[in-house]
Amino acid sequence: MRQFRCSAILFDLDGVLVDSTRSVDRQWRVWAVENQIDPERVIEVAHGRRTVEVISLVAPHIDAQSEVEKIEMREAHDQEGVTVMPGAADLLAIIPDDRWCVVTSGTRYLATARLALGRLPVPEILVTAEDVAQGKPHPEPYLRGAQLLGVDPARCMVVEDAPFGIEAAHAAGMKVIGLASTYPAAELLEADAVVQSLEQIQIGLGGADGVMVLELFGV
Repeated sequence: MRQFRCSAILFDLDGVLVDSTRSVDRQWRVWAVENQIDPERVIEVAHGRRTVEVISLVAPHIDAQSEVEKIEMREAHDQEGVTVMPGAADLLAIIPDDRWCVVTSGTRYLATARLALGRLPVPEILVTAEDVAQGKPHPEPYLRGAQLLGVDPARCMVVEDAPFGIEAAHAAGMKVIGLASTYPAAELLEADAVVQSLEQIQIGLGGADGVMVLELFGV
């Protein structure tokens, strides 16, 4: 068992609270074929990055801004196989509303659609692609989340499924729990700890200093 203490928890969305990998893969492959781009190259860089940055990487000749809305609308309406990650609802129900947020590389429209589909609460603070100038692996998204929560980044814990997200969280001065959902555990070793499921995380509240205690089982 591993134990961590923090004042706030910042969750990535896709691959952490909601399993949307199949939808993401499907829609990026469709877009790649439409634009005569190698789908495998697109999938290789798509997870954990903002859509605008993925397009800029794989197809710099295409106007990325004009493609973002089309791709994310398709993802939002592609609900086949999109499910809540085991343990997500129970974990969120424990944490006080002002002590957690979601930091996602998707747009607000896509994020709220995914949360609604999974019947998960929309947090008071939701940092999306539109809220930052630079996406993960830059630390700006997680620093923005900590700022809005009013918590020192050093007192924040991040839950991430992608290497780019882990890099972003560490660059922001935060500890990270890696969730081996989208990527195998071997690719998440830069995280401070890696779990296979959110069900391995238990949270204790009520300390005199307001700190949450996270206990990770089977780690």
